[in-house]
Amino acid sequence: MAEQVLMPKQGNTVESCIIVEWNVNVGDKVEVGDILLSAETDKSTIDVESTAAGVVLARLWEEGDDVPVMEPILIVGKEGESFEIQQPGKEEKSVQAGEPAAAREEPKKISAPVSSAPAAGGSTPRARMLSEQLGIPLSAATPTGPKGRIVEKDVRALAGAPLSPAAKAQALKEGVVPPSVGSGMGGRVLARDLIKTPARVVVDLDVHTDHPVRGIRKVIARRMVESLRTTSQLSLHGWADARALKALRAAFKEDEETSGITIGDLVNFAVVRTLTEFPAFNAHYLGETIRRFEHVHLGVATDTERGLMVPVLFGSDLMSLKELSAQTKVLAARARDGVAQPDELAGSTFTVSNVGSFGIEAFTPVLNIPEVAILGVGTIVLKPVSTKNGVEFIDHIGLSLTMDHQAVDGADAARFMRALIDRIATLDRLLIRMGSNGTV
Repeated sequence: MAEQVLMPKQGNTVESCIIVEWNVNVGDKVEVGDILLSAETDKSTIDVESTAAGVVLARLWEEGDDVPVMEPILIVGKEGESFEIQQPGKEEKSVQAGEPAAAREEPKKISAPVSSAPAAGGSTPRARMLSEQLGIPLSAATPTGPKGRIVEKDVRALAGAPLSPAAKAQALKEGVVPPSVGSGMGGRVLARDLIKTPARVVVDLDVHTDHPVRGIRKVIARRMVESLRTTSQLSLHGWADARALKALRAAFKEDEETSGITIGDLVNFAVVRTLTEFPAFNAHYLGETIRRFEHVHLGVATDTERGLMVPVLFGSDLMSLKELSAQTKVLAARARDGVAQPDELAGSTFTVSNVGSFGIEAFTPVLNIPEVAILGVGTIVLKPVSTKNGVEFIDHIGLSLTMDHQAVDGADAARFMRALIDRIATLDRLLIRMGSNGTV
């Protein structure tokens, strides 16, 4: 009896997965545990394993489809056997083995499996037909269709004035792109025009690519709008003396055991220690309730190829500087590699977003709701400071605190920033008091 394989559920927050690539075709034999496809959730890329053994009778979705979790994605059974699928709110329908998802709309009797999806590259029939009609070689077109295929609009983008029969035949034979205007009557392109401009390429200034908003980009967009719509955000900007940070970083680089500790790690360590003194900022605003946490679960905003992710350092207030540094690198690497689990990317109580490596001095970070505050960290620059020796240029690091005015007041945010600035400026003394530079 044919069996359905479902899109598995990935954590409590994942509602659907986008199929990135199929690993099996109709007619292939599969065993339980075989990798059927790779899919993209709003947090990571996953491999979907088969829960049934037999022959692939039908793939119910195509690459690029956004499939709800726990929906059928594949039918597995004996070769040539008929099967039926049941979709929510629809009656059971027979489907021909090997047909795409669209075939589910009409009941059909089963026959033998049909071929799988077309191979990457090539051109569509409409593109080939238009190429012959216009005398434009397919090799000149830039493919924009699915899987790198040349589609009709790619050929039409190169179209200019009509070609004479001789010019059309020569252009197709020699693979020459005809000019947009020829020397014939009404601008008609003649064979001699191809000889004069054999390498001319027509440029379409309206060429563009549309990228669908989906996956993690869609989640980020929704959360950013929701953050600004549901909170009252206020940002404070300041500078902290960075001489202690730079000196500590230089000292740690000399020791193999601490060489991986960065200035960003030092700032995060100072943030965690400051949050333990200001519990109002280590909290979630839940509308009718403000939930303050006993321990700090620091979110570290991480730039990945798939978009912004925020891995969480749970219990970061219990970590030494060395532990915090090491754990940050492990979680950031998992996020960048697309293997971070949903539970590793949720539950932060305060977030730090560091763009100092890009040379940004200050910016306004957007709240990672339901958190009540987020810290933006900028680059280190020289700032003029009045000292007993006159005006001196001293290294300072930019800090930007965005807070939800529904949960905390501006004066409280200013006190938090003042304490953080002082702690960063004197971080070397704090680490000495903790012993072994805070790394044990």
